[in-house]
Amino acid sequence: MTPEMVLDVGRQALLVVVFLSAPVLLTALAIGLAIGMIQAATQIQEMTLSFIPKLLGMFAALAIVGHWMLGLIVEYTLRLYDSIPGLIG
Repeated sequence: MTPEMVLDVGRQALLVVVFLSAPVLLTALAIGLAIGMIQAATQIQEMTLSFIPKLLGMFAALAIVGHWMLGLIVEYTLRLYDSIPGLIG
């Protein structure tokens, strides 16, 4: 197994992690930004106010894109298992 193979497998794993985490994190970011703007406009400075909307938004994002996320991780895992003979030698 060459260093290039190791870097390629690591790069693919990092891309899968980014693709899996992006929908949930971007949803939390968007909701947090919206709540922050509302808090700034109304001068309500309660730190825990954005927790429940973020939580509900992240659950909704998981419900919407969960099937795609599962397909992505299964596809990556199968591709990784199929490449084991070529990686070993």
